[in-house]
Amino acid sequence: MDMQTSFLDRLFESGLLIDTGVDGLYGRSGQFEDVIAAFERLIDMFGGADGAEAIRFPPGMNRAFFETSGYMKSFPQLAGTVHSFCGSELDHMSLLKCMEVGDDWTKDQQATDIVLTPAACYPLYPTVAKRGALPDTGALFDLQSYCFRHEPSKDPARQQLFRMREYVCMGSEKHVTDFRQSWMDRGIGMMKAVGLDVTIDVANDPFFGRAGKMLANNQRDQNLKFELLIPITSAAKPTACMSFNYHQDAFGTKWGLNFANGSVVHTACVGFGLERIALALFHTHGLDAMEWPESVRKALWG
Repeated sequence: MDMQTSFLDRLFESGLLIDTGVDGLYGRSGQFEDVIAAFERLIDMFGGADGAEAIRFPPGMNRAFFETSGYMKSFPQLAGTVHSFCGSELDHMSLLKCMEVGDDWTKDQQATDIVLTPAACYPLYPTVAKRGALPDTGALFDLQSYCFRHEPSKDPARQQLFRMREYVCMGSEKHVTDFRQSWMDRGIGMMKAVGLDVTIDVANDPFFGRAGKMLANNQRDQNLKFELLIPITSAAKPTACMSFNYHQDAFGTKWGLNFANGSVVHTACVGFGLERIALALFHTHGLDAMEWPESVRKALWG
């Protein structure tokens, strides 16, 4: 039995995660949720004074916005769409017959106007663009959302539906790269406070296909993405629990995010994988949060 399965099994046995029969789709116990709530309060302590505007989007987003985002060009393998039955009574009869005999009843389901949100910040850009020109001082947003990525896995740190907390900064190149740097420093401080060993490394997204390899190399070469890594299921391959992304003017250009003088806004974001951070804490300090070191409990629960 490999290390990964055994950690997942221990999480199931302790009741922290609840098996649904689908890899990467889990229920969570009250204790698991309590750790996430405590960590979010810690995020607020580090970032609260920055004056970010809080917005909460649902885990589904407008399909037209999703199409404009270009996500399918880069990550078709991760996307999830919402399909529904749109047929007549007759179609319903044949659907039920299919189900009865074990045939594929989903083949006549049709795509709706909703896709599952792939990253917490995706619905933000068209929302802000609708408001008009950004102030010269830029803008800062605080987001939290369930996100979906289709990558079934026995690794509990790779879930298909998970929560992402994000701060998104919009402004000049210097403004947003300074923001990113300050959060890289804060990230190390936060993890130290909760007793987690971390490294920060340059990274790339899982771009799809041959063209994707070029995008990934480009992203790495320009240091556009850094990840804060913590061992969860493997010490050799630690898991990314925070990411620090500089998008240059890519989203600004795509969504028409401009300053009053017409110049394009740059954007950067910092993302916290909330389930992953909770898993890192349980993996490092043990499966009973009541038994965690006093300093860690103090940092989380005061």
